[in-house]
Amino acid sequence: MDEPLDYKLSKRRRGVYLLPNLFTTGTLFGGFYAIIAGMSGLAGTGDQYSLAAIAIFIAMICDSLDGLIARKTNTASDFGKEYDSLCDMVAFGLAPALVVYFWSLHFLVEYKWLGGKLGWVAAFMYAACAALRLARFNVLASRGGAKGNFFGLPSPAAAAVVIGFVWAADELGYQGVELILPATILTIFAGALMVTNLRFWSLKSLKLTERVPFRYIVFAVLILVLFALKPSLIFFIVFFCYALTGPVNAVRERQRKSAGKA
Repeated sequence: MDEPLDYKLSKRRRGVYLLPNLFTTGTLFGGFYAIIAGMSGLAGTGDQYSLAAIAIFIAMICDSLDGLIARKTNTASDFGKEYDSLCDMVAFGLAPALVVYFWSLHFLVEYKWLGGKLGWVAAFMYAACAALRLARFNVLASRGGAKGNFFGLPSPAAAAVVIGFVWAADELGYQGVELILPATILTIFAGALMVTNLRFWSLKSLKLTERVPFRYIVFAVLILVLFALKPSLIFFIVFFCYALTGPVNAVRERQRKSAGKA
């Protein structure tokens, strides 16, 4: 006897799409591995902070691919969106906050600001801002308002700024105790940018099939060459410059409006 159509559809919808969620799981694994590597670095077990940064870098790649694959293969789902958001919180919220805390911020316990708790307060602020940023993005996406430029620094870019600093400093031979002040400022700065209303350029608006000036290709090749020579430093510089585009564009827009009124 044939099953009712509604029953067949309900059975079919119980499954999940494998390919995009596999890449999303890669995002989660990258964040989880970064936390484990950071804990090993805190315990003095080898040079683990560079591995933590590389793990988050790989998580960023997986996070970019899962959405792209879901759109190209028409396999987007509500489950995938929720799963992606939870994995992003681990990889780009908790992992960078804990790694930078293990590497540098925990040394602030020697100072008596906030009762010696300034280090974990700064790390927690970053993690909380990442959670708020992801929640706001989900709300805007559900209302169809998340297209075009981003409101607030995207959490993967904020993670790249924080973890890129750790990676570059560690590769250059600096210890976390030597860079407590810049690490603290950068962590708070990246976290605060995530919850602002500043606009940031979205990679989704890039039209890969359209013609672009030849200088864009030369610039892209130059970035790749520099990245091959010193990946940690170029990684940090690129995303730090991207993080600055929001405040810079806001200042320019305000100046343009002031000039127009004048």
